[in-house]
Amino acid sequence: MTDEIFRNDSYIFEFEAEVTAVDDDNVILGGTAFYPGGGGQVCDTGSICGTRVTEVKYIGNDIVHKVPGNKLKVGDKIWCSVDWDRRYDLMKGHTAEHLLFNSLYRQDPDIHIVKIFISPENKYVIIDRDIEWKKIRDAVTFANSVIADNVPVIKSIIDRNDPDIKNVRINLDRVKEEEITVIEIGDIDAAACSGIHVMETSELGAIFVDKKVSAGKDGYAIHFRIGNDATNASMDLANSCLQIIEELGSKPEDVLKTVTNMKRDLELTKKQLKATVNVLIKNLKPVIINGVNFYSGTFPAAEHSVLTDAAESYKNEGSVAAFIGIGDSLSILMASGNAKVNCKTIISESMSEFNGRGGGKPDFAQGGIQDISVASKLIEMIMEKVKNSLS
Repeated sequence: MTDEIFRNDSYIFEFEAEVTAVDDDNVILGGTAFYPGGGGQVCDTGSICGTRVTEVKYIGNDIVHKVPGNKLKVGDKIWCSVDWDRRYDLMKGHTAEHLLFNSLYRQDPDIHIVKIFISPENKYVIIDRDIEWKKIRDAVTFANSVIADNVPVIKSIIDRNDPDIKNVRINLDRVKEEEITVIEIGDIDAAACSGIHVMETSELGAIFVDKKVSAGKDGYAIHFRIGNDATNASMDLANSCLQIIEELGSKPEDVLKTVTNMKRDLELTKKQLKATVNVLIKNLKPVIINGVNFYSGTFPAAEHSVLTDAAESYKNEGSVAAFIGIGDSLSILMASGNAKVNCKTIISESMSEFNGRGGGKPDFAQGGIQDISVASKLIEMIMEKVKNSLS
């Protein structure tokens, strides 16, 4: 069983150890300060005798270090070094996650934590439901006040049957141990956690939430940054917002109202455009090719669903339809109610002529082209292929 130095002092990042087992790239030490990851936090990296440690993980009761190309053998007494800057960032990130979730919970007691992820590149906590930005802002304000107050972060061990366990954030059904490690941030938060943490909240520097995204069935991921990264991210975002406000011709205090009005106007415009496209499609005059009606047209900014529904409608009548929607790129869809007209073949052949891509089924196919200037030529090509099919 490996002696876990990091549990006693997470600030130790250089240490001497004895090699107890070697299996190719995998090395086991008598004791290690390398944190093997857990609870959503990634493992440490570093070096052993100058050779990189790329991964650390538990295998049974041992902590296994992956050291590619090592020349170690059992009994070697060696010097080890954890990547301190990376380790310290992870320590701060994990403590910040505890503080942030507690702060969010204070704003919305109905939320529950689903999982966390702490790495040098990404730090987030997933909660089981959405939370409005105003509550996130208030939570971040509270968290940063705790950082400014320099509250102590204390690790303790508590028995699972201790009555005080009711004051700890923990799911006892998922914990098998009789003795549970608890991380306390002053009298603000107490949570079961076996990860590594800082000693005082001032070490975090600052917390800033820069993104909220859907995590699917799990809920929502609240991404955050810490320290100088938090300060820089908040300044960059503030500058971008000010530029946007200037472009909108608004004022900072009015920008939400301005955006709300723009969204309303955009929705109204989309509805009007949809209605217009429907009218245009219904009033299309077909080209009759050997007794078969062929409908075609180009429609700037048309919704794909509108064009699809219309094409399917004409297909059900036994007609052939080819419609192009024009936006940032060109999209083409084609439907055929005549067995002689193979949409898949025609679209595939036509797309190859314009460096586009397409596919589908004989009675319905679609494709896309970046160059919107070829819309007329594409329609003409498709019509010619339909004529050949029906001749």
